[in-house]
Amino acid sequence: MVVGAIWAQTPDGVIGVDGGLPWHLSEDLKFFARITIGHPVVMGRRTWDSFPERVRPLPGRQNIVITSRPESVPADGERVWAVGSYAEAVDVALGVLATEPAAGPETAPREIWVLGGPSVWRDAAAHAALPLTRVLVTTVDLDVPGDTHAPGLDAAWSRTEVQDWTVAGNGTRFRIDEWTRTPVR
Repeated sequence: MVVGAIWAQTPDGVIGVDGGLPWHLSEDLKFFARITIGHPVVMGRRTWDSFPERVRPLPGRQNIVITSRPESVPADGERVWAVGSYAEAVDVALGVLATEPAAGPETAPREIWVLGGPSVWRDAAAHAALPLTRVLVTTVDLDVPGDTHAPGLDAAWSRTEVQDWTVAGNGTRFRIDEWTRTPVR
């Protein structure tokens, strides 16, 4: 079982402003979909709210939203769940994975993807039974102001460059890096 996190940020760690992304990068959105479709995704309510209504719930994924206000999320127990903690989110995700057929070959890893925000990522990294061990970060080469920042990855994480700097169709440079760590047991 792999628990991964995925986000896009500037070199300074900006991931959002006013509840949304401060850029549009279709290549990153396609990468995000390719990685997460077919897997449970865990997010906080603000991250849920940041997605346009037309894509909520995220299609092809089981959406698990951590919130202190469950009435604010249209939970249906099939595509959307509202839970009170990261531990509850993991329990729901494991239950979904136990009942859903594998999305790919039987040898493909079963994955849970943590979408954010920062406190959800921190809870995932600290979870005792099933901690975060993989992070995919798209770095968007922009200098933009923001009010939400990515969590820092400490020395326990090792970076493997997945893709060198590339120029998107809109002229924006970006790269995608994979970070891994061995969980402490």
